[in-house]
Formats: sequence, structure tokens, C-alpha cells
Amino acid sequence: MTRLLIADDQELVRVGLRKIFDSEPGLEVVGESAEGQDAVDAALLLRPDVVVMDIRMPVLDGIEATRRIVRAQAGARILILTTFGLDTYVFDALRAGASGFMLKDAPPEELVAAVRIVANGDALLAPEITRPVIEEFARRPADMPTISSSLASLTPREREVLELLARGQSNAEICAALVVSEATTKTHVAHILQKLDLRDRIQAVIYAYENGVVGPGAC
Repeated sequence: MTRLLIADDQELVRVGLRKIFDSEPGLEVVGESAEGQDAVDAALLLRPDVVVMDIRMPVLDGIEATRRIVRAQAGARILILTTFGLDTYVFDALRAGASGFMLKDAPPEELVAAVRIVANGDALLAPEITRPVIEEFARRPADMPTISSSLASLTPREREVLELLARGQSNAEICAALVVSEATTKTHVAHILQKLDLRDRIQAVIYAYENGVVGPGAC
């Protein structure tokens, strides 16, 4: 059973999400929070498998709440919900340790699928969602990237895969670009995450931009 915590300051949204998730086999909502600090406290107390987190909440916003939950509970999985597809806070939320984000007006089946993806330890990196986020990051003024020595541990092919990940490409697109099997692609991704000590694919995208693997306009 996948246990969920819903954090949103709008009661109507919480009620709607609870109905969607509780009606699905294998999903159970174990708690709700109307503000960020309460979400942090509830997450640490209830230890849900996934926290469905709004960005804009009183007392403590969803970005800082995400950061505190992940800091206190390394394996925490946070799915960010936002009203705006190009919300300027989304990238900051992912950088804080979230495992993906969805629009609040997404169809119920997509929200359920997103929760299952995040609960399974994967990151939500559908190209139609992540490319606008990457573009938003690319538009921001940036300092010179700090090149990590960990990059030297990657093989040339792993470096290629990391570059494609940073462009928001799915496993299928990476397979097509490099003419390799899906199993090979998954192995390369797993090795990249292990060598760079990253949690998931989203952290790999952030790492790639911050360390100069790719730059603005790459997506």
C-alpha cells in the first residue's frame, strides 16, 4: 500500500485529491496539511511514501517544506503540484529535493500515474513537463558553473546519456539517439546516479546544468 500525505492550503483541493487517490487500489491518504510547517511535521510523524505538495502555502511555502522534509528524511518522495506550467518556483522546488511536479488541473489518471511513478523511486521527467522548467532555468542569469571532479568518473557513453537526460529526453528517446536497448539505457542511468551520488533523474538534470555539462539552449 502506498501511503500519501496531501499538503495544500485549499480545502477543496485536498478533498478532491483525497477522493481521487483513495478510490485507487494500492493508494491510501494517511494525512492532510493546510500549511507548510504542518506538512513537515506530519511527514516526519506519519512517514508517508509520497508527499503531494503545493508550492504556495502559508507559514512555510512548499519549497522550504520540501527542503526540510528531504533533509530530515533522505528517502522522502515529494510530488509538487502547481497551478502554472511555468511557475518560476518549480525549478527551485526540484532543486530542494522534489521528485517531480504536475499541474493541478491534470486529469485524475495522470495524477495517479505520477504518484505511482514517484512512489516507485523514479522521477517524473515527462518531456512536456520538464522542458519548460529547463527553459526557465536556462533563462536565469547564472554564475560560472562549478565543475565537479565526479564527472571524470563517467565513461564517454555515460556522459552522452547525461547530456540527453539534461535535455529532458525519455529513455525511449535516448535509446533512439544512441541506438541502444532500453536495458542498456537504464544501466547507464543507474551508473550515472551512483557515480555522481544523485537521488534520481531530476537531480541529474540539475547537476548537468550546474556543472556545465549542458548550457542554456540545450533543451
